[in-house]
Amino acid sequence: MDIRRQKPRREQKIKKSRISYEKKKGLYGYGFIAIWIVGFIYMFLIPIIQSAWYSLSFTELVTTPEQMEKRGMSSAGIYTEWNNFGNYEEALFKDQNYLPKLTESLGAMVPQVVVVMIFSLFIALLLNQKFRGRTLARAVFFLPVLVATGPVLAVIRGDISTNGISSGEQFSSLFQTDLVDELLSFLGIYNLNEQLTTTIQTITSDIFNLLWSAGIQILIFLAALQQIPVSAKEAAAMEGATGWEFFWKITFPMISPMILANLIYTVIDTFIDSENPVMSLVLAQSRALKYGLSAAMAWIYFLIIAVALAIIVAIVSRFVFYEND
Repeated sequence: MDIRRQKPRREQKIKKSRISYEKKKGLYGYGFIAIWIVGFIYMFLIPIIQSAWYSLSFTELVTTPEQMEKRGMSSAGIYTEWNNFGNYEEALFKDQNYLPKLTESLGAMVPQVVVVMIFSLFIALLLNQKFRGRTLARAVFFLPVLVATGPVLAVIRGDISTNGISSGEQFSSLFQTDLVDELLSFLGIYNLNEQLTTTIQTITSDIFNLLWSAGIQILIFLAALQQIPVSAKEAAAMEGATGWEFFWKITFPMISPMILANLIYTVIDTFIDSENPVMSLVLAQSRALKYGLSAAMAWIYFLIIAVALAIIVAIVSRFVFYEND
Protein backbone atom coordinates (compact mmCIF):
# COMPACT_ATOMS: atom_id res chain seq x y z
CA MET A 1 0.00 0.00 0.00
CA ASP A 2 2.84 2.43 0.80
CA ILE A 3 4.60 1.81 -2.54
CA ARG A 4 1.40 2.40 -4.53
CA ARG A 5 0.76 5.61 -2.66
CA GLN A 6 4.29 6.93 -3.36
CA LYS A 7 4.08 6.54 -7.19
CA PRO A 8 1.28 9.08 -7.74
CA ARG A 9 3.13 11.53 -5.52
CA ARG A 10 6.25 11.24 -7.68
CA GLU A 11 4.21 11.64 -10.86
CA GLN A 12 2.45 14.62 -9.32
CA LYS A 13 5.79 16.25 -8.47
CA ILE A 14 7.04 15.73 -12.02
CA LYS A 15 3.92 17.29 -13.47
CA LYS A 16 4.21 20.33 -11.23
CA SER A 17 7.81 20.94 -12.30
CA ARG A 18 6.89 21.15 -15.97
CA ILE A 19 6.39 24.58 -17.61
CA SER A 20 2.81 25.33 -18.51
CA TYR A 21 1.76 26.15 -22.06
CA GLU A 22 1.02 29.76 -21.14
CA LYS A 23 4.50 30.22 -19.68
CA LYS A 24 6.05 28.71 -22.81
CA LYS A 25 4.15 31.19 -24.95
CA GLY A 26 5.37 33.96 -22.69
CA LEU A 27 8.98 32.80 -23.05
CA TYR A 28 8.60 32.67 -26.83
CA GLY A 29 7.37 36.27 -26.73
CA TYR A 30 10.36 37.38 -24.71
CA GLY A 31 12.60 35.54 -27.14
CA PHE A 32 11.14 37.39 -30.11
CA ILE A 33 11.60 40.83 -28.47
CA ALA A 34 14.99 40.01 -26.91
CA ILE A 35 16.91 41.67 -29.76
CA TRP A 36 14.73 44.77 -29.49
CA ILE A 37 15.27 44.91 -25.72
CA VAL A 38 19.05 44.66 -26.13
CA GLY A 39 18.97 47.35 -28.81
CA PHE A 40 16.74 49.57 -26.66
CA ILE A 41 19.09 49.28 -23.69
CA TYR A 42 22.35 49.86 -25.56
CA MET A 43 21.19 52.29 -28.23
CA PHE A 44 18.58 54.32 -26.34
CA LEU A 45 18.48 53.86 -22.56
CA ILE A 46 22.23 53.99 -21.90
CA PRO A 47 22.78 57.04 -24.18
CA ILE A 48 19.84 58.81 -22.51
CA ILE A 49 21.29 58.21 -19.03
CA GLN A 50 24.74 59.21 -20.24
CA SER A 51 23.36 62.40 -21.79
CA ALA A 52 21.58 63.31 -18.53
CA TRP A 53 24.83 62.77 -16.64
CA TYR A 54 26.80 64.90 -19.12
CA SER A 55 24.27 67.72 -18.78
CA LEU A 56 24.99 67.88 -15.04
CA SER A 57 28.75 67.54 -15.36
CA PHE A 58 31.85 69.36 -16.52
CA THR A 59 33.16 67.35 -19.47
CA GLU A 60 36.53 67.27 -21.18
CA LEU A 61 37.89 65.03 -23.92
CA VAL A 62 41.12 63.48 -22.61
CA THR A 63 43.50 62.21 -25.29
CA THR A 64 47.12 63.02 -24.36
CA PRO A 65 49.22 61.40 -21.58
CA GLU A 66 49.52 64.79 -19.85
CA GLN A 67 45.73 65.17 -19.73
CA MET A 68 45.30 61.60 -18.50
CA GLU A 69 47.83 62.19 -15.72
CA LYS A 70 46.18 65.47 -14.76
CA ARG A 71 42.71 63.93 -14.64
CA GLY A 72 43.83 60.66 -13.06
CA MET A 73 42.69 58.52 -15.97
CA SER A 74 44.41 55.35 -17.15
CA SER A 75 43.13 55.62 -20.74
CA ALA A 76 41.81 58.19 -23.15
CA GLY A 77 38.14 59.11 -22.90
CA ILE A 78 35.71 61.73 -21.61
CA TYR A 79 36.41 63.13 -18.17
CA THR A 80 33.33 64.13 -16.19
CA GLU A 81 33.02 66.07 -12.96
CA TRP A 82 29.79 66.98 -11.14
CA ASN A 83 28.75 70.52 -12.03
CA ASN A 84 25.18 70.77 -10.68
CA PHE A 85 23.11 72.91 -13.06
CA GLY A 86 26.03 74.93 -14.40
CA ASN A 87 25.48 73.81 -17.99
CA TYR A 88 21.79 74.70 -17.80
CA GLU A 89 22.62 78.17 -16.42
CA GLU A 90 25.15 78.72 -19.22
CA ALA A 91 22.64 77.65 -21.87
CA LEU A 92 19.80 79.83 -20.57
CA PHE A 93 21.59 82.91 -19.23
CA LYS A 94 25.11 83.08 -20.71
CA ASP A 95 24.93 81.65 -24.21
CA GLN A 96 23.88 84.39 -26.64
CA ASN A 97 22.58 82.05 -29.33
CA TYR A 98 20.48 79.47 -27.51
CA LEU A 99 17.41 81.48 -26.47
CA PRO A 100 17.08 83.32 -29.82
CA LYS A 101 17.36 80.04 -31.72
CA LEU A 102 14.92 78.40 -29.32
CA THR A 103 12.41 81.19 -29.93
CA GLU A 104 12.99 80.94 -33.69
CA SER A 105 12.43 77.19 -33.61
CA LEU A 106 9.18 77.46 -31.63
CA GLY A 107 7.93 80.27 -33.87
CA ALA A 108 8.65 78.35 -37.07
CA MET A 109 7.09 75.16 -35.74
CA VAL A 110 3.46 76.31 -35.83
CA PRO A 111 3.21 77.38 -39.51
CA GLN A 112 5.36 74.47 -40.64
CA VAL A 113 3.18 71.90 -38.87
CA VAL A 114 -0.02 73.51 -40.20
CA VAL A 115 1.29 73.54 -43.79
CA VAL A 116 2.48 69.92 -43.64
CA MET A 117 -0.81 68.72 -42.14
CA ILE A 118 -3.01 70.53 -44.68
CA PHE A 119 -0.81 69.53 -47.62
CA SER A 120 -0.62 65.85 -46.61
CA LEU A 121 -4.39 65.63 -46.08
CA PHE A 122 -5.03 67.30 -49.45
CA ILE A 123 -2.68 64.94 -51.28
CA ALA A 124 -4.17 61.91 -49.49
CA LEU A 125 -7.65 62.96 -50.59
CA LEU A 126 -6.43 63.22 -54.19
CA LEU A 127 -4.65 59.86 -54.09
CA ASN A 128 -7.76 58.24 -52.66
CA GLN A 129 -9.71 59.09 -55.83
CA LYS A 130 -9.91 56.80 -58.84
CA PHE A 131 -7.91 58.06 -61.80
CA ARG A 132 -5.40 56.78 -64.32
CA GLY A 133 -1.85 56.64 -63.05
CA ARG A 134 -2.94 56.54 -59.40
CA THR A 135 -0.39 53.83 -58.55
CA LEU A 136 2.45 55.86 -60.07
CA ALA A 137 1.30 58.99 -58.24
CA ARG A 138 1.22 57.13 -54.94
CA ALA A 139 4.71 55.77 -55.57
CA VAL A 140 6.03 59.29 -56.20
CA PHE A 141 4.62 60.63 -52.94
CA PHE A 142 5.63 57.53 -50.99
CA LEU A 143 9.20 57.73 -52.27
CA PRO A 144 10.41 59.80 -49.28
CA VAL A 145 9.05 57.14 -46.92
CA LEU A 146 11.25 54.54 -48.60
CA VAL A 147 14.49 56.45 -49.05
CA ALA A 148 14.36 59.25 -46.47
CA THR A 149 17.08 57.75 -44.31
CA GLY A 150 19.78 59.85 -42.69
CA PRO A 151 22.61 59.34 -45.26
CA VAL A 152 20.31 59.52 -48.31
CA LEU A 153 18.55 62.62 -47.04
CA ALA A 154 21.89 64.21 -46.20
CA VAL A 155 23.15 63.67 -49.76
CA ILE A 156 19.93 65.03 -51.27
CA ARG A 157 19.91 68.13 -49.08
CA GLY A 158 23.58 68.71 -49.78
CA ASP A 159 24.99 68.09 -46.31
CA ILE A 160 27.82 65.84 -47.50
CA SER A 161 30.95 67.05 -49.30
CA THR A 162 32.73 64.89 -51.84
CA ASN A 163 36.41 64.50 -52.61
CA GLY A 164 36.13 66.12 -56.02
CA ILE A 165 34.64 69.35 -54.64
CA SER A 166 36.51 72.03 -52.75
CA SER A 167 36.08 72.35 -49.01
CA GLY A 168 32.78 73.83 -47.95
CA GLU A 169 31.04 73.24 -51.28
CA GLN A 170 27.99 71.02 -51.12
CA PHE A 171 27.39 67.82 -53.03
CA SER A 172 23.83 68.54 -54.04
CA SER A 173 23.03 71.10 -56.73
CA LEU A 174 19.38 70.26 -57.08
CA PHE A 175 18.05 73.75 -56.46
CA GLN A 176 21.10 75.97 -56.84
CA THR A 177 20.70 79.34 -58.50
CA ASP A 178 22.71 78.28 -61.57
CA LEU A 179 20.34 75.39 -62.18
CA VAL A 180 17.33 77.69 -61.86
CA ASP A 181 18.89 80.06 -64.40
CA GLU A 182 19.45 77.18 -66.79
CA LEU A 183 15.85 76.00 -66.46
CA LEU A 184 14.54 79.53 -67.06
CA SER A 185 16.83 79.91 -70.07
CA PHE A 186 15.52 76.62 -71.43
CA LEU A 187 12.01 78.07 -71.17
CA GLY A 188 13.12 81.17 -73.06
CA ILE A 189 13.29 83.49 -70.03
CA TYR A 190 16.52 85.50 -69.83
CA ASN A 191 18.12 88.25 -67.73
CA LEU A 192 15.88 87.94 -64.71
CA ASN A 193 16.54 89.97 -61.60
CA GLU A 194 18.90 88.17 -59.20
CA GLN A 195 16.47 88.67 -56.32
CA LEU A 196 13.64 87.10 -58.33
CA THR A 197 15.87 84.16 -59.25
CA THR A 198 16.75 83.67 -55.58
CA THR A 199 13.05 83.81 -54.69
CA ILE A 200 12.25 81.12 -57.27
CA GLN A 201 15.09 79.02 -55.91
CA THR A 202 13.75 79.37 -52.36
CA ILE A 203 10.21 78.45 -53.43
CA THR A 204 11.33 75.35 -55.33
CA SER A 205 13.52 74.29 -52.42
CA ASP A 206 10.63 74.77 -49.97
CA ILE A 207 8.32 72.71 -52.20
CA PHE A 208 10.90 69.94 -52.32
CA ASN A 209 11.31 69.96 -48.53
CA LEU A 210 7.53 69.96 -48.08
CA LEU A 211 7.12 66.94 -50.35
CA TRP A 212 9.96 65.20 -48.57
CA SER A 213 8.59 65.81 -45.07
CA ALA A 214 4.96 64.85 -45.76
CA GLY A 215 5.37 61.30 -47.07
CA ILE A 216 4.54 59.43 -43.86
CA GLN A 217 1.62 61.75 -43.06
CA ILE A 218 0.17 61.14 -46.53
CA LEU A 219 0.50 57.40 -46.02
CA ILE A 220 -1.30 57.53 -42.65
CA PHE A 221 -4.08 59.77 -43.96
CA LEU A 222 -4.59 57.57 -47.01
CA ALA A 223 -4.87 54.46 -44.82
CA ALA A 224 -7.47 56.26 -42.67
CA LEU A 225 -9.46 57.37 -45.72
CA GLN A 226 -9.58 53.83 -47.05
CA GLN A 227 -11.13 52.66 -43.77
CA ILE A 228 -14.26 54.76 -44.37
CA PRO A 229 -16.97 52.25 -45.39
CA VAL A 230 -18.48 52.51 -48.83
CA SER A 231 -21.92 52.23 -47.25
CA ALA A 232 -21.39 55.60 -45.54
CA LYS A 233 -20.68 57.22 -48.91
CA GLU A 234 -23.72 55.57 -50.49
CA ALA A 235 -25.99 56.64 -47.62
CA ALA A 236 -24.71 60.21 -47.82
CA ALA A 237 -25.27 60.27 -51.58
CA MET A 238 -28.84 59.00 -51.13
CA GLU A 239 -29.47 61.77 -48.60
CA GLY A 240 -28.27 64.33 -51.14
CA ALA A 241 -25.12 65.33 -49.24
CA THR A 242 -22.52 67.23 -51.25
CA GLY A 243 -18.86 66.34 -51.26
CA TRP A 244 -18.11 69.30 -49.00
CA GLU A 245 -20.74 68.20 -46.46
CA PHE A 246 -19.55 64.58 -46.62
CA PHE A 247 -15.99 65.66 -45.89
CA TRP A 248 -16.78 67.76 -42.81
CA LYS A 249 -19.54 65.56 -41.34
CA ILE A 250 -18.30 62.05 -42.20
CA THR A 251 -14.71 62.00 -43.43
CA PHE A 252 -13.15 64.50 -41.03
CA PRO A 253 -14.62 62.99 -37.83
CA MET A 254 -13.74 59.43 -38.88
CA ILE A 255 -10.10 60.26 -39.61
CA SER A 256 -9.70 62.54 -36.56
CA PRO A 257 -7.70 59.90 -34.59
CA MET A 258 -5.19 59.79 -37.43
CA ILE A 259 -5.13 63.59 -37.50
CA LEU A 260 -4.02 63.53 -33.88
CA ALA A 261 -1.41 60.85 -34.62
CA ASN A 262 -0.08 62.81 -37.60
CA LEU A 263 -0.04 66.01 -35.57
CA ILE A 264 2.11 64.39 -32.87
CA TYR A 265 4.44 62.87 -35.46
CA THR A 266 4.79 66.15 -37.38
CA VAL A 267 5.55 68.17 -34.25
CA ILE A 268 8.25 65.72 -33.19
CA ASP A 269 9.66 65.50 -36.72
CA THR A 270 9.81 69.31 -36.92
CA PHE A 271 11.56 69.63 -33.59
CA ILE A 272 14.24 67.00 -34.27
CA ASP A 273 14.98 68.04 -37.85
CA SER A 274 18.73 68.47 -38.32
CA GLU A 275 18.06 71.82 -40.02
CA ASN A 276 16.21 73.04 -36.93
CA PRO A 277 18.09 76.04 -35.41
CA VAL A 278 18.28 74.49 -31.94
CA MET A 279 19.35 71.09 -33.23
CA SER A 280 22.00 72.76 -35.38
CA LEU A 281 23.31 74.59 -32.31
CA VAL A 282 23.30 71.41 -30.20
CA LEU A 283 25.24 69.53 -32.89
CA ALA A 284 27.67 72.44 -33.25
CA GLN A 285 28.38 72.44 -29.50
CA SER A 286 28.89 68.69 -29.60
CA ARG A 287 31.34 69.00 -32.51
CA ALA A 288 33.17 71.65 -30.46
CA LEU A 289 33.61 68.96 -27.75
CA LYS A 290 31.32 70.81 -25.33
CA TYR A 291 29.38 67.69 -24.49
CA GLY A 292 27.98 68.94 -21.20
CA LEU A 293 26.61 72.16 -22.68
CA SER A 294 25.18 70.42 -25.74
CA ALA A 295 23.50 67.80 -23.54
CA ALA A 296 21.96 70.51 -21.35
CA MET A 297 20.64 72.34 -24.40
CA ALA A 298 19.18 69.10 -25.74
CA TRP A 299 17.47 68.29 -22.43
CA ILE A 300 15.93 71.76 -22.16
CA TYR A 301 14.68 71.38 -25.71
CA PHE A 302 13.31 67.91 -24.94
CA LEU A 303 11.36 69.16 -21.92
CA ILE A 304 9.86 71.97 -24.01
CA ILE A 305 8.83 69.45 -26.67
CA ALA A 306 7.25 67.20 -24.03
CA VAL A 307 5.24 70.09 -22.55
CA ALA A 308 4.16 71.28 -26.02
CA LEU A 309 3.03 67.78 -26.99
CA ALA A 310 1.12 67.35 -23.72
CA ILE A 311 -0.74 70.63 -24.35
CA ILE A 312 -1.47 69.73 -27.99
CA VAL A 313 -2.75 66.26 -27.10
CA ALA A 314 -4.89 67.61 -24.24
CA ILE A 315 -6.55 70.17 -26.52
CA VAL A 316 -6.92 68.15 -29.73
CA SER A 317 -8.09 64.97 -27.96
CA ARG A 318 -11.31 66.72 -26.98
CA PHE A 319 -12.30 66.98 -30.65
CA VAL A 320 -11.27 63.47 -31.68
CA PHE A 321 -14.09 61.10 -32.59
CA TYR A 322 -13.66 57.44 -31.69
CA GLU A 323 -16.09 55.02 -33.29
CA ASN A 324 -16.47 52.88 -30.15
CA ASP A 325 -17.29 55.85 -27.89
